[in-house]
Amino acid sequence: MGGVKAVVLARGLGTRMREPDPAAVLVETQAHAAAAGFKVLMPVGEATRGQPPRPFLDYVLGSLADAGFVETAVVIGPEHDAVCRRYEHDSVPRRISVSFVVQPEPLGTADAVLVTEAWAGDAPFVVVNGDNLYPVDVLRALRTCDHPAVAAFPRAELLATSNIPPERIAAFALLTADDAGYLARIVEKPAADAVAAAGANSLVGMNCWRFDARIFQACAVVPLSTRGERELPDAVNLAVQRGVRVKLVPAHGPVLDLSRRSDVVEVSARLGARAPDL
Repeated sequence: MGGVKAVVLARGLGTRMREPDPAAVLVETQAHAAAAGFKVLMPVGEATRGQPPRPFLDYVLGSLADAGFVETAVVIGPEHDAVCRRYEHDSVPRRISVSFVVQPEPLGTADAVLVTEAWAGDAPFVVVNGDNLYPVDVLRALRTCDHPAVAAFPRAELLATSNIPPERIAAFALLTADDAGYLARIVEKPAADAVAAAGANSLVGMNCWRFDARIFQACAVVPLSTRGERELPDAVNLAVQRGVRVKLVPAHGPVLDLSRRSDVVEVSARLGARAPDL
């Protein structure tokens, strides 16, 4: 198949989802998924046509299909047999092909992108988080863009439309553009004074990108962060320093985030009876 591919990052350990939260009222299947920490298989939404609620990854893949993608790779860990079993045997998508790429160790998002190099080949590709549901229009805009790009969300709009609390949004990467609308710098997990200085109209990134093969060179050599991981925003900064131009694509919410147990009820309520079409 040709065209722009999609990569879904789903390798995380789900540490925040595993944390107990007595205030989060989950049904048995949701509590089991939360305890396992594998967010993409969290059942969300309502039961429809006699079928149980669908895994969050169904909605992610359905949105990619709605945006015109036909090939996707899901980055997982070696222990994630359940997700492979679902999409390779139990519920095979008909609108979008799903491959799986194993990231042996959880060494960060840049490392997760790097392990997809052989799968992506020379094709351009979009990268999204497996625990975020982005608007189809945003995904389509990245697919149809003709160069590397990042979805740039207005901070105030995310606060108003998404299920993400202010303190979590305050940790999102700050995007700074040059006069031509290309990325000048990205600041991952900015300090509070930097967030305040940027203001409510600042643009933030939510790990929603379009890349070409040049990103792999940066991912391979980017230094480890203080967390001991290779971070994708750091790799993008390195690529920009090396001359890769990354366009800021205007993006509008809402974005649904499934990071913690407290997110499950609201995400389910927002999805309602919507049935993703894979």
